[in-house]
Amino acid sequence: MKNIGQMLKAAQQMQSRMAEAQEALGAMEITGRSGGGLVEITLTGKGDIKSVTLDPSILSPDEAVTVQDLIIAAFSDAKSRVDEAAKAKISEVTGGLKLPEGMPF
Repeated sequence: MKNIGQMLKAAQQMQSRMAEAQEALGAMEITGRSGGGLVEITLTGKGDIKSVTLDPSILSPDEAVTVQDLIIAAFSDAKSRVDEAAKAKISEVTGGLKLPEGMPF
């Protein structure tokens, strides 16, 4: 029974560290860029949009489709960076232990 108690304690500690990691991720701001920096989108570590910055040089009606594409590309860049940061933070907590996707930590 001693091992079960130790396992439960370790699981509780990991859950606590996961909560701390989630909080740290929420406080992060990560920026994605496209078009050589013409478009920048900053997301929180949870993936919420914090800001969008457009270089004034791309704000002509003739460039609307290009701007739309650049915004999508910048968002995709920022989102992949957020995902990488989240994966790294979770890996720190789990010590590389592979947990199933969608764990409620």
